[in-house]
Amino acid sequence: MDKQDKVDLHRRRLINFGVAGAALAGTTGVSAAQAKPQSVRWDMQADIVCVGSGAAACSAAVTAADLGDKVILLEKAPVFGGTTRRSGGVAWIPNNFSLRAQGVEDTEADCMRYMCRYGFPERYRAEGENFGLEPFEFARLQAFYRNAAPAVARFNEIGASHFVRFELPGGVGPSPDYAASLPENKVPKGRAVWPDPKVDGGRGSAIVDHMIAWLEKHGGTALTDHRVVRLIQKQGRVAGVEVEAGGKRLNVRAKKAVIFGSGGFAHNPQIAQRHLDPIYGACASPGSTGDFIPMATAVGARMDNMRSAWRTQVLLEEALENRVIGRALNIPPGDAMILVNKHGHRVVNEKRNYNDRTRVHFVWDPVRVDYPNQFLFMVFDQRAIDVYGGSYPFPKNARESALLIQGGSFAELAQNVQARLDKLAPRIGAVQLAPDFTRQIEQSVQRFNGFARQGRDDDFKRGDAAEVDWLAYFSRPRAGQEDKLQGMANPTMHPFADSGPYYALIVAPGALDTNGGPQIDAEARVLDAEGRPIPGLYGAGNCIGSPTRSGYFGAGGTIGPALTFGYIAAQSAHRSGAA
Repeated sequence: MDKQDKVDLHRRRLINFGVAGAALAGTTGVSAAQAKPQSVRWDMQADIVCVGSGAAACSAAVTAADLGDKVILLEKAPVFGGTTRRSGGVAWIPNNFSLRAQGVEDTEADCMRYMCRYGFPERYRAEGENFGLEPFEFARLQAFYRNAAPAVARFNEIGASHFVRFELPGGVGPSPDYAASLPENKVPKGRAVWPDPKVDGGRGSAIVDHMIAWLEKHGGTALTDHRVVRLIQKQGRVAGVEVEAGGKRLNVRAKKAVIFGSGGFAHNPQIAQRHLDPIYGACASPGSTGDFIPMATAVGARMDNMRSAWRTQVLLEEALENRVIGRALNIPPGDAMILVNKHGHRVVNEKRNYNDRTRVHFVWDPVRVDYPNQFLFMVFDQRAIDVYGGSYPFPKNARESALLIQGGSFAELAQNVQARLDKLAPRIGAVQLAPDFTRQIEQSVQRFNGFARQGRDDDFKRGDAAEVDWLAYFSRPRAGQEDKLQGMANPTMHPFADSGPYYALIVAPGALDTNGGPQIDAEARVLDAEGRPIPGLYGAGNCIGSPTRSGYFGAGGTIGPALTFGYIAAQSAHRSGAA
């Protein structure tokens, strides 16, 4: 069996383990961890054992080592990095060093208002205690605000990272938040940082590689191909982990704590289907199979936020071929482009951020007893390819893409879209365009053309200042085509051509990763069913119930909290002392 076969075997075992473990969530009997004998022979030991190797686990490991703790980091995959390695490496860090250097005041009160309003809109009360949140929810966001900037500053200070302000290309400047126009947002730009592209090229791989190198240089141990399969308890405290490596089982002692910073469950279809609205694919690492959920459940952990994910749209046919997608539909390129549902209706601001925009897929129609937006259709004209070809998902040439559906008119396009849906029916079920789809899409395009000419989208407010800024990142024209962007009052919109060809791509809901799992408190301690900390067990990143819930505050809205709560977990574990 070669190395790749072993990796594939590990993935199948992980999925099976996740299904079996998830079934424990409704039981109250003796867990597997508690049923084992208390006497354990330890093969390795450290003060802190970190599980995973993305932003959360690396942050915890570096922080623990910086505090003087002996650290072992365990990664089940053959390479370090998890989903962070696949990311752009941007981290949303309030009140960061760059803001302060520019004299921008990002106060705790104002930032808390923004985070509470965005993450908990149905409970937000501007004048209420804790802005309407439960005390423990408020405390976690407060811990994020108070620790995010110190964490990143410390990583830079000790040389474990080289974070700088994240700026959009073309001289646009610092990136705007994803809800920059909310009145509660007093600092709409500049909270995002990333690895210095002049030093290490930016991207998430730089976060991981620098932190792993720093950890090993400072006495820590980092191991790949070490899959944690069980938590070991002694006298009610998590004392270590059981690990599968090289065909053997090893016991690794954690004198102070075990900190999980592993992935979510985006690639465990059984758990995902049980808890989530459908996701057809995810950008997460293949190892994001929810390993922490059954292990934490077995020691009595409370679950949180299980119906949530960091969402993005995906191209349906790409996701059907491989659930582990290479690229997500972050913010669609193009100006003569709209998203319509199976009734031919435009249903969303196409330039809204990926996490918020994707949630429109889950609208329920109680009259038709149906999800009218289950799949959406990205419709655009030839000019979109001519000007923006090569900006994902537009091909440089229409003949290059097998996923592109074409029609000389909207009627022909509708006919060809339905033919593609019929072909996919064995995999997605029977999906029928509305009988008047052609008439409705013609009306939708005509209405959109009017908005483009007047420069104002009266239906979905497309083209606010933040969305215009993001054009430089997601909607770059081809070289030599820049002059075709002139003359429109709103650069995010342009009228469709009066005649075809027209094109469509089938768009489905997907995810970056999930963000539900064991609940933590403001010190990143995993809580039991009664809301009490489980001694010796901490969590951060996508494997736990997100303290920010579904609020994606800006670019780096996943990595920022992961880095911060990894930092908090290590500090809290260090203070707890050895068992």
